[in-house]
Amino acid sequence: MQIYPTLELQGGRCVSLRRGNLDEPAIWHVDPVETAKGFVEKTGWVHVTDFDAVSRSETDNSALIEEMIRTVPGSVQLGGGMNTMDRITQWVEAGAGRVVIGQTALVNPDLVKEAALAYPDQIVLALDVYQGKVMSRGWRDTTAFDPLDVLGWFENDALAAIVVTDIDADIEETEASVSLITRVAEASRTPVIARGTVRTLDDISTLKYVPQVAGTIIGRALFDKSIDLDEAVALAQPEPEETVAPFV
Repeated sequence: MQIYPTLELQGGRCVSLRRGNLDEPAIWHVDPVETAKGFVEKTGWVHVTDFDAVSRSETDNSALIEEMIRTVPGSVQLGGGMNTMDRITQWVEAGAGRVVIGQTALVNPDLVKEAALAYPDQIVLALDVYQGKVMSRGWRDTTAFDPLDVLGWFENDALAAIVVTDIDADIEETEASVSLITRVAEASRTPVIARGTVRTLDDISTLKYVPQVAGTIIGRALFDKSIDLDEAVALAQPEPEETVAPFV
């Protein structure tokens, strides 16, 4: 299972949101580019979300993200404001390994299809789910869509992965549940990346054995030291198969 350490950018800083609230971020006083390099050296990937692009802020993180793409020794999976084909093309051509499309997929599914056709296996669909329904506008609005309904729209498209955020698990302080992730993974033809369900190493152990879950995105738990990245990567590795000594 692939570990995707995540950087969430706002105003050029690494942040984490509580309950998706862009107005009250937790700010981590680290260098974003150096942090991305350290993550990628251990995992091969870093997931980056540009919150300013999501909120259409006047702050622009483009130069920072471009530096990450140029300098990290691995791949960047980038999301935030991917609402036009021009923007998707801009970041694919800039070298992003994958581009993540979120709420735009709900109002313009044809964009996802067009992007997947143009860049097969480089487009990731992101679904945020709360109380069984897909959310939009940064967890603000509840749609009428079950996540499996949305999956069906893209079942024949060459997506690289589907990121599923379990908002219920993310905002609760209780032990995370993987029931949503399991349900989506069972129905999906595309590998699923879980988000919002990992707070401890035990959560990684649980996800590891859910079929079709190809990875998990971890953010705040790395910054507040709840999880050590080296330990997470080691735990996510497949168990070695037992071998039987031949008879002699």
